[in-house]
Amino acid sequence: MTIRYSSITKKVIMALMGLFLIMFLFVHVAVNLLVLINDNGETFNKAAHFMGTNPIIQFMQIFLFGGFFIHILTGIVLQIHNWLARPKRYKIEAYSEMSVTSKFMIHTGLIILAMLVFHLFNFFFTSKFGHIDMISYGGQEYDDMAGLIITRFTNPTYVFMYILWLLFLGFHLDHAFHSGFQTLGWNHDKYTPLVFALSRIIAIILTIGFITIPVTIYFF
Repeated sequence: MTIRYSSITKKVIMALMGLFLIMFLFVHVAVNLLVLINDNGETFNKAAHFMGTNPIIQFMQIFLFGGFFIHILTGIVLQIHNWLARPKRYKIEAYSEMSVTSKFMIHTGLIILAMLVFHLFNFFFTSKFGHIDMISYGGQEYDDMAGLIITRFTNPTYVFMYILWLLFLGFHLDHAFHSGFQTLGWNHDKYTPLVFALSRIIAIILTIGFITIPVTIYFF
């Protein structure tokens, strides 16, 4: 039996997954900023070791990858449906009424997807399946993830690519948060402007937080 989901259901699923991923980004940037502590990578490497070995976090990782997959797939399906369903004239009129960020959500999303794959191969899959140097703290050995990050971000090409990618991510997030709330029906004349402002703040905080890492490593 084939299960068919309405466009509204797809939008709700995409919104829920998007809000979940935003929460993950805050955790991710908080942990990654530890690499900037000047302690030979000890704090970050121990945090990375905990994240990589804790069974609860490893179990949640399944939901994380599932959330990425569902959010991306649903977004692509919805965009294709929109392109097929709307007459050309209607699309042009609606396009002019949309905000700049909402106009290009599918485009920024695909750019983010491409860079995400690149990012996973450079860090996640390298740490899981590739060769990574070890470092010792107090007689115990850890994967030197801090060393891997520093090596990557002393390369100007990597720094430029990641900064560009993170700007696209910020552009995407600027629309994502308040759009998710609207999709879930949480609209109110009094609170909607606040949600829009919060969406902009979230995008700025996450973008600056992530960009701080390659910029600090490369220039300082």
